[in-house]
Amino acid sequence: MVAAESKQAELKHYEHSPTLRTIEMVEIFLKQHEGELFSRNGLEIKLPRRVQRHTLNRILGYLESSNKVLIGSKGIMWVWNDSPKIKGLIAKGTRIA
Repeated sequence: MVAAESKQAELKHYEHSPTLRTIEMVEIFLKQHEGELFSRNGLEIKLPRRVQRHTLNRILGYLESSNKVLIGSKGIMWVWNDSPKIKGLIAKGTRIA
């Protein structure tokens, strides 16, 4: 009986992780629409493939923690800039604070 209870507890704590393909799809979509603001519902509707809300929230959490998107009260926006010119300017700049 104890083994069955521990197995059920294990299953409750298991969280589905998004696939790399799904993460890339969301990332590419947001990159292509750089500068546009999306609500979670709007993003979910406009993505090329359907993504469950829980999966989308996990992907957005990852993208926000890696500073690729900004999630605010008005929506979600792609903010990552991988330009070598900007990297050079940042490297040459003086830190103020």
